[in-house]
Amino acid sequence: MTPPKGRGGRRAGDRQQRPRGGGNTRRSQPTTPPREPQRARVDVHDPDGVRLQKLLAAAGVGSRRVCEDLISQGRVEVDGQVVTELGVRIRPTQVVHVDGERVQLDESRVYLAFNKPLNVVTSMSDELGRVDIGDYVGARKERLFHVGRLDADTEGLLLLTNDGDLAHRLQHPRYGVLKTYLAQIPGPVPRDLGRRLREGVELEDGPVVVDSFRVVDSQPGKALVEVVLHEGRKHIVRRLLDAVGHPVISLVRTQVGPVRLGDTKAGKWRALTATEVAALYKAAGL
Repeated sequence: MTPPKGRGGRRAGDRQQRPRGGGNTRRSQPTTPPREPQRARVDVHDPDGVRLQKLLAAAGVGSRRVCEDLISQGRVEVDGQVVTELGVRIRPTQVVHVDGERVQLDESRVYLAFNKPLNVVTSMSDELGRVDIGDYVGARKERLFHVGRLDADTEGLLLLTNDGDLAHRLQHPRYGVLKTYLAQIPGPVPRDLGRRLREGVELEDGPVVVDSFRVVDSQPGKALVEVVLHEGRKHIVRRLLDAVGHPVISLVRTQVGPVRLGDTKAGKWRALTATEVAALYKAAGL
């Protein structure tokens, strides 16, 4: 006997075969990851510019032939674009990297290392008529910026430049450019002082942590210590050492990023080398 049909015309004994997986009868197709969009090629050539190899040679990268080889080998970038053609002309203001390091081609840019003497104000023109940096470099035609500040009673390395973007990055704590100081303090120095400074000291305007600390020399009643940190708050080294019971007797900044004070005499300045400028750009993430 044939079973009666139910609703929809199915026989009462029939089973409805439902596909597994929630009713989706299509088989899942293997998915391919989306392709990353290719960087649009930028035409960096400027017909009114100067040949790239000539600018590189003038910047001290190497001889004209060496610079041509660097270009042919794909080791030169202009505005983020690898350049391999020797006929490319660019403007000196364009951003150029060789082997990943920034090369400054703009001859109007100035980078100086100045050894600020004691009792000199970090200003290009002091309103109170005190001796300032302008009294030493004011005869230069460029409008220079000082990278950070040094107190009147602190001497040592001060970078001067008309490159505003680099100056901003070098002094902003976000970019972590290290500054090195030599401080004379009352001794003896406790063995745990370095650990305390590296763990952080709470000041009235927030905590400060040193990146490095070491005792350079120790004599009866006083010691010479090296403090390295990336902060630039006002009087930061003096306030830090005073907070741990070792107020500063004298203070000298000896290094900013990769640039050292060296044997530059107080009140004198020197132009940075192309290697030093490239290292500063790298330290600042440019």
